[in-house]
Formats: sequence, structure tokens, C-alpha cells
Amino acid sequence: MSSFIIEGGHKLSGDIYPQGAKNEVLEILCATLLTKEVVTVSNVPDILDVNNLILLLSEMGVKIVKLGLGSYSFEAALLDQRYLQSDDFLQRCSKLRGSIMLVGPLLARFGETLISKPGGDKIGRRRLDTHFLGIQKLGALFEFVEDKSAYRITAKDGLTGTYLLLDEASVTGTANIIMAAVLAKGTTIIYNAACEPYIQQLCKMLNRMGARILGVGSNLLTIEGVKELHGTEHKVLPDMVEVGSFIGMAVMTASELTIKDVSYENLGIIPDSFRRLGIKLEQRGDDIFVPHQTTYQIESFIDGSIMQLADAPWPGLTPDLLSVLLVVATQAAGSVLIHQKMFESRLFFVDKLIDMGAQIILCDPHRAVVIGHNHRFRLKANNMSSPDIRAGIALLIAAMSADGVSRISNIEQIDRGYQNIEGRLNALGARITRI
Repeated sequence: MSSFIIEGGHKLSGDIYPQGAKNEVLEILCATLLTKEVVTVSNVPDILDVNNLILLLSEMGVKIVKLGLGSYSFEAALLDQRYLQSDDFLQRCSKLRGSIMLVGPLLARFGETLISKPGGDKIGRRRLDTHFLGIQKLGALFEFVEDKSAYRITAKDGLTGTYLLLDEASVTGTANIIMAAVLAKGTTIIYNAACEPYIQQLCKMLNRMGARILGVGSNLLTIEGVKELHGTEHKVLPDMVEVGSFIGMAVMTASELTIKDVSYENLGIIPDSFRRLGIKLEQRGDDIFVPHQTTYQIESFIDGSIMQLADAPWPGLTPDLLSVLLVVATQAAGSVLIHQKMFESRLFFVDKLIDMGAQIILCDPHRAVVIGHNHRFRLKANNMSSPDIRAGIALLIAAMSADGVSRISNIEQIDRGYQNIEGRLNALGARITRI
């Protein structure tokens, strides 16, 4: 197990480019299974979750060629059907949350798949009902294989389009159902679909491959099934969560930083969420400039009540940034209620911030009140462990601003979502050592 040693108090300076979006690329790579032809994907981040999925696709029989930095071609003409039934396949899937999105493409193309319960962050119960119920309504049959602790999903006569009202606007659930429906017979209508930019990117790529998807960008999708898809080229968007993380780092270290090529139009409410904490941000073309700020005042609502930041399905605030916003609030002037609605254990990392001197009241598994220090004193260095990707980066931000030397263990969690994070930040002036 690796650790970061962080010497706090160093300012950042310069330009930084966000990596490709983790949540998008996991969908896109699974979608390459829908065609026998070559699909080329660029701006692929070099992170643990993505690399594990690429390795899994290779073991499945996908011909993968690395074309350059962050650029790959995928050709799924011949898949190893025996491997798809193997214990090794199931074991690899169990360690990778994104493996659940293999179900839709494999079922649509081959009429059968075996899938184990996927891995990922330990942030409370993350149910898969939306995936399974949607795919069942398309005509799939589920059977639990006890000796493999896995589900066998079959559609021997193919999938058939239908009307689906999703019980929640699940991003990965929507992606899975879209990928199953594009090769189904007839028309599928998905209401209450997730409409994040990453879902939009998936739909646009599939349409270039010959799919017929209408309503892209809305929560009502109409998909007319086609017999086959062909190859295409696709470029992954910048990672909006990494953009937000860099804003948090600049603010907490009182630094001046330019975040380049952020795809500003796809950031949604993220910039305004930081502005509600009093953070000054400047849009310069497609870049975000974060000026040096010695103090920032949390806004109140119009009626004078305490500010509340809560996650919500797109175009609401992504839950992946609440941890960063919470850390930023610890040095603000004023108070804010952070309400994590979608995952019930993601706020438990605040105990580590309290040990560093932050003034936080953890109300319950979903809500925390942060009372800002207004830079009256810095957080104290601490020894910590990263419980998940987003809490891990929040703790790294806190350590970068702290007084003294901190240690964060279990940084493999951070590596799952952030590419060479210490190297990129050290180039800006941070002091982070991996051991």
C-alpha cells in the first residue's frame, strides 16, 4: 500500500490541464463492444480504473492498440466466449465498478452475459436495480448462478424496445440501458434518463456509429434499434470533477492558477457552486483563472438563511465534488450546510478534517455544517487514510493547505481517479512525495 507525504503551505502557480473524464471514458470503452469495427478513443486518462477496464477488455479478446499518449484503438471483432464465462473474468469484474456497464453491450450483441457484483468505492449502498429492471423490461432473463456468485443474463431471441420510466436518474444505469437498446428490435423510450454531459457524449458517439437516438441532452430519450453499428472516432471531455478539484486546491493554498481547456459549457453549475462560497473565478475563453484570494465570504440565501450546497442529478451539482466544496468551506468566512443526498457514507471522512482543526458538525450520514475559519488559523497536519476517490482528493487538498507534514495512506483510491496527481501538482509548486 502506497502513501503520500505532503508538506503543507506551498503555493501553486502556473497552468494545469484536466485529464479526460473518468466517468465518461468507462462508458465509452464499454460501448466499443457494440461493433466489430475499429473505434478510436482519445484523451483517455492514465488512471487505475480505466487501465483495469482496458486490461479486462484485452483479456476478453478485444484487439487494443495504443496509438499515442491517451489515444487507443479498440476492435471487438472476435471475443473469447469461454473467457466471458470464466472465474477470472468474474473476479476482475468484482474489483471494478465500471464493469457493470459491460452488461448492456454484451447482451445486445451476443444475447448472453455473466456478471458478478461490481466493485468500486465503499460509500454506502449503491444499488443496481435501475440497470437490472431496465434490461429486464427489454426482454432479458436473470438467473443467479450460486456456485459462481454471479448473474447469468440472457436474451436468446434478442432484446425488444419498450417504454421505460426509470426509478432514478442513474448515470451508469442510463448508459447501460442505452447500450442495450441501440441494437434492440423496435423503439425504446427512456424517461427520467440521466442527461449528464458524459451521457450526451455516449449518445453522440453511438449516433456516429449508426445508432438512432433522439432527445440527447434531455431526460427523455427515444432510441430506434438498428441491426448493427460501425466504427468511429471519439474524444473524451475534460473531467469536470478534476476541474473542481483544481479550483479547490488553488483556493485552499491561496494560489493563482489557470485551469486550461475545461470545456466550460459542460461544467454546468460547478463554477457557481464555488462562487456561492465566495470564490472568485474568471472565465477566459475555455480556461478558468483562479486569482489569489486571502479571504472569501460564504453567501446566504436571499431570505438570509444559511447557505446549503446539495448534490442532485444533472443539471444539479455532481455528488463527486461535495467533498472538495466541504474542504474549501473550512477556510471561508461564514457557515454552510453540505447535504450529500445520494450516498449515505461519503461524509464520514470529515472526522479526519476535525482532527486537523476544522470546525464541522456532522449531523448525520448525509449532512454536515461547516463553520469557516476565515483563515484565522491553518489546518494542522495529520496522518490519514483515503476511504474513496473523492474523499481522498479532499484530504489531499486539506493537507496541501495545512501547517506541517501530513501522510495519506491507501492512495490507490486516489490513483483510481486522478492521473499522476503528485507529479502534476509538484510541477506547480506543491511538495508531495509518494512512498
